[in-house]
Amino acid sequence: MNPKITDWQGRRVWLVGASSGIGAALAKALAGQGARLAISGRNLVKLQGLKIENALLLACDATDTASLAQARQDLLAAFGGVDLVIYLAGDYVPMRAESFDLAAAEKVIAVNFNGAMRLAATVLKDLPVGGGIAFVASVAGYRGLPKALAYGPSKAALIHFAECLHLDLAPQGIGVWVINPGFVSTQLTAQNDFTMPALQTPEQAAMATVNGFKTGNFEIHYPKCFTFFMKFMALLPYRWYFPLLRRMTGG
Repeated sequence: MNPKITDWQGRRVWLVGASSGIGAALAKALAGQGARLAISGRNLVKLQGLKIENALLLACDATDTASLAQARQDLLAAFGGVDLVIYLAGDYVPMRAESFDLAAAEKVIAVNFNGAMRLAATVLKDLPVGGGIAFVASVAGYRGLPKALAYGPSKAALIHFAECLHLDLAPQGIGVWVINPGFVSTQLTAQNDFTMPALQTPEQAAMATVNGFKTGNFEIHYPKCFTFFMKFMALLPYRWYFPLLRRMTGG
């Protein structure tokens, strides 16, 4: 379905949203396997703090088309091309109906989904056969969940977008991946006021991502003990899903 990536040595990889969390951990993991990295984020100081030797640092705001275009131009000037682009930028605000904040919801969607589309529009013509583009979504995009009134829909849209891209690009030998983590310990998930099942560190998530690229599968998801359960829940009819989820989450 997708190219199987088992050797990262010399592979030109652009990580968009790499200043913290899974992005920062993945940057370090890929650098350790010999990838030629370009890492971008809004905070250049944070990128410098990762101390990844020989990485190309690109100040970039994924919600700004001109910023992405400039970062792409700088990347191509330095590397002469790109083999794999990974979108890791994300935002999260816990939100339910009684606290619905339209401005905050639109900001979440601007980063999680619109930014991914902007990146795709920026780099699609650069993607080579045997390479491609990957998007970090979430199992929260599988089905509606409590407190995910903005986050969940943004990730569901991203999954759907990746599926459509895959249909178009896979026949050309260009990979499209969607990466659906469960709960990962980051600054964003620190906002949660509930016990997060199967919680992983960013380093665990990064290694699961690297291992997922070896398979050639469209979807990379982890940890399996949690994601397979979420996949099962997504198959249930609504008349079973809603009451079961309320019972499990307390509302």
